[in-house]
Amino acid sequence: MFKTRITEMANVKYPVLMGGMQWLARAELVSAVANAGGLAFLTAVSCCSVKELREEIRRTRDLTDKPFGVNISMLPVLMPGDLTDAFMDLVCEEGIPVVETAGRSPEKYVDLLHDAGVKLFHKVPALRFAQKAESIGADAVIIVGFECGGHPGMDDVPSLIQTPAAAETLSIPVIAAGGYCDGKGLIAALALGAEGVLLGTRFMASEESPMHDNFKAWMINAQATDTMVVERSIRNAARIMKNEAARTVARMEAEGATLEELFPVIAGSVSREAYLSGDLDQGTIACGQAVGRIREIKPVAAIMADIMDEAKSVLARLNNLAQS
Repeated sequence: MFKTRITEMANVKYPVLMGGMQWLARAELVSAVANAGGLAFLTAVSCCSVKELREEIRRTRDLTDKPFGVNISMLPVLMPGDLTDAFMDLVCEEGIPVVETAGRSPEKYVDLLHDAGVKLFHKVPALRFAQKAESIGADAVIIVGFECGGHPGMDDVPSLIQTPAAAETLSIPVIAAGGYCDGKGLIAALALGAEGVLLGTRFMASEESPMHDNFKAWMINAQATDTMVVERSIRNAARIMKNEAARTVARMEAEGATLEELFPVIAGSVSREAYLSGDLDQGTIACGQAVGRIREIKPVAAIMADIMDEAKSVLARLNNLAQS
């Protein structure tokens, strides 16, 4: 059931993907999603060198014989020390089947990836960027709605609008992201024209997630209103958990803070320390509004089974309605 162009393209059982999540999407979590029948992406920017990413790829292969991908998130502008070129070369050398890109255009890497047999899934926050991705040769587009954790773009358009708009406009497969966390969401996305869903927040709240248990406890008690969007002033809107760090960023932005002044609060290294220490008020922690629908911490295999069982149940109910 649920065979789509995405399951065929990625050679996976289910049209359920786990996006790259800095510090969290490492070998244990990625391999768990792969073993459960989905497609997950190791996050390259969690690694400080090509050597470290290569080791993480090989650790993942020790834990699964199923396909998995690598997320290469690129800042809008090239910065000193940027490892994107080297990471792209590495995924080609290692025979990674799918790369998830985000940030600036991956156009310069399309031929390199395709020559190595690597599929390119580009993640975008708006239809105009999805159209651009198709025009440069992306194999699929992941389009995120305003509900998503991380970077939803600046247009504030929800998944219910983004997903069908992309599916109706593009000829390449569309993967829906932002607000999806269960089987109901999967069926909704397929009904809207998508050929898969990409989840982040739901897999954060799994037993295999390396996030500190304090954050997992917060998640299963959180409401959809317990996230907020910050970093609009630097045109890098980010949906994060509503904690002291988030309120500090919002206050600093209201006072006209520069990127340099915000950086000590929003830097990824601060979030990494928070994940390790369990300090709920330290760091800006990406979290989608779907957190309000998560009430249990489970193994990834159980999460995936729940998603697919619910999807089949919902589909059966809809089929019964169509026949009545």
